[in-house]
Amino acid sequence: MEVSQILVEIDNEIARLQQARDLLAGGRAKVAKRGRPAAPKKAAKAPVKRKLSPEGRRKIAEAMKRRWAERRKELAAKPAKSAKS
Repeated sequence: MEVSQILVEIDNEIARLQQARDLLAGGRAKVAKRGRPAAPKKAAKAPVKRKLSPEGRRKIAEAMKRRWAERRKELAAKPAKSAKS
């Protein structure tokens, strides 16, 4: 079990014991919640899709073709490794 999981379980047990104590004491004490108060929910915006123009797409395709052509040349220039028998 991970340490973070153990800490969560301990915190839950402490909260449960505090509630039980308050019930036994007559419920006079107010149970304080731990952590920050919840922020009001905002409507989630859909991420804006970026559009690529046909010209931009063509430039990228050409650049990738050049890159792979260079890569093939490098691999062809290197001697092939021979398998040891």
